[in-house]
Amino acid sequence: MVDYYPPWGFYYRVEFGFSKNKDDVRFQTVSGLSVEYDMEEYKEGGENRFTHKLPVRTKYADLVLKRGMLTKSEVFDWFFRAFRDRDFKPTDLNIVLLNEKGEPLRTWKVAHAVPRKWQVSDLNASENSLVIETLELSYRYFTVQDR
Repeated sequence: MVDYYPPWGFYYRVEFGFSKNKDDVRFQTVSGLSVEYDMEEYKEGGENRFTHKLPVRTKYADLVLKRGMLTKSEVFDWFFRAFRDRDFKPTDLNIVLLNEKGEPLRTWKVAHAVPRKWQVSDLNASENSLVIETLELSYRYFTVQDR
């Protein structure tokens, strides 16, 4: 019997359906894959020990992607069309966790993502560091697919 080992969290790619640029799948960090319920409290008459908490709707955190700045990027162009021209074209994207052979272990399918915020790290002549761009997206929901 083989023991199970959880997968490593550093081998993944982010696939934007519209981008053919091989560098657009590479990100240093991905965060914001979380879901929670908004809860509504209901106070029952005569019951003073607790209040009922009922789930109302799901809430998804914003997706935050960080990477070394690219000088040519279809994802960057998509972001800036939204900010410069107010041309919001929602897209679906996949975050694919890979095994040691480069095969998909789990895929998070993010639906209807739109640009929310773009930021570049500080430029500082006294430091020797990479320029990091941060891309923040809002989305409707995600689904999870194994292999």
